[in-house]
Amino acid sequence: MSSVRHEDHRSTGGNRRRGRRAGGDETRRALLTAARTAFAENGYDGATVRDIARRAGVDPAMVRHWFGGKERLFTAAVSLPLEPARLLPDLLDGPRERLGERVLGTFLRTWDEAGGGEFTALVRSVSDREEAGRMLREFLTSTLLEPLLRELRADRTGLRAALCASQLVGLGMIRYVIRLSPLDEADVETVTRTMAPTVQHYLTGDLENR
Repeated sequence: MSSVRHEDHRSTGGNRRRGRRAGGDETRRALLTAARTAFAENGYDGATVRDIARRAGVDPAMVRHWFGGKERLFTAAVSLPLEPARLLPDLLDGPRERLGERVLGTFLRTWDEAGGGEFTALVRSVSDREEAGRMLREFLTSTLLEPLLRELRADRTGLRAALCASQLVGLGMIRYVIRLSPLDEADVETVTRTMAPTVQHYLTGDLENR
């Protein structure tokens, strides 16, 4: 009997180490650290909940417990002031022909209120700006723009979402990271009014002819 108990102890030792953080802030911190690394290495689309949990040494269920899923884990890991699931109803509430204004205005107001700090922190959280830009484009495309376009029953949702995300991320780079004047100091209304037609075209226009 003692032999069996001894074998059980050895066979579950690894699981006990994995479960050491279960519950408590230590689990959350471990997941955030693992998520930053996984997202930086694999991008938003390539990083998986299972891999992040493995890196943190916890069960994948802990991601759901603490963050509800990959989307909210990403926003927490890189301190993004955006929660796409909450933005979607507001973006859909209004005339279709002014959707570009709502998307661009929401993006700019959110980042401006945060002083662009989270955007800059995201870029600096990975080794180079190209990788950070790809990660953010994937996030916006997967969690906000493609669901938005599906609600609109738009065609070519993948291409439209990618074009729009590239426009938004490019603007963020110029305005908050590179801080190219005078775009970095232009008011939200001016930037929105000037760039909204392009964003609108990507979202609802004819991509074959212009």
